[in-house]
Amino acid sequence: MTIEKLVSEIKRKKSFLCVGLDVDITKIPPHLLETEDPIFEFNKQIIDATYHVAVCYKPNTAFYEAYGIKGWKSFDKTIKYIKKNYPDIFTIADAKRGDIGNTSTMYAKAFFEDLNFDSVTVAPYMGSDSVEPFLAFENKFTIMLALTSNKGGLDFQGREIKSGEPLYKEVLKTALTWKNSKNLMFVVGATKADYFKGIREIAPNSFLLVPGVGAQGGSLEGVCEYGINKENIGLLINSSRGIIYASNTTDFAKAAKIEAEKLQTKMAVILAKNNII
Repeated sequence: MTIEKLVSEIKRKKSFLCVGLDVDITKIPPHLLETEDPIFEFNKQIIDATYHVAVCYKPNTAFYEAYGIKGWKSFDKTIKYIKKNYPDIFTIADAKRGDIGNTSTMYAKAFFEDLNFDSVTVAPYMGSDSVEPFLAFENKFTIMLALTSNKGGLDFQGREIKSGEPLYKEVLKTALTWKNSKNLMFVVGATKADYFKGIREIAPNSFLLVPGVGAQGGSLEGVCEYGINKENIGLLINSSRGIIYASNTTDFAKAAKIEAEKLQTKMAVILAKNNII
């Protein structure tokens, strides 16, 4: 998928919502455990209930790998279902990969070629040769960790280096010099809303994947104040638990739909306020 197509979908749906498909089998409605593939059945119903307001789905691989081969089959079925039924929706493999060059190439082939995801998350700690193999794929995007929303995110990311700047800013600046950096997006946590102004000064046109809105307490309005780009929006706001676990009964898909629509309504107001739609 191209950036132009993604922006078009955002404007059409008046939404920049990404739904995180982080399926914990102990939290899904009990009646689904009687089905042949509970994880896939849960995902299918969530997707069918939210596709009209979601522009992106982001399954986290850990929630599938934890169940071995069966979990990976559910993961594979989920991405194939999205691609077949909702091909205009952007997909993210939240895998946080990153290794030496030839290994990264294999990771990229796995997610971009075999599974046909539009993007994959990566960790930048090993530097350019661990990320550039992902960037080499045309119309595929690499979403690099920049400033994360977890409690320990600032242990290293926020440390001041010799330039006097925090490490995450140097990571952003350096990554934008790499080959095919036009294919880069960045992860910036919603719980770090005060940092978006500085991040936009470094990466004004890059798409930012923003987890942490909802269950983690991040503010949509706070993120958008400085994070939104009036040219291409530039934000994908992820909500996982707040949507997919809105209910644990047979009406779980309906409850997820309601929560997703609440976020979309707020996003439509923000887009209109910024004269984007």
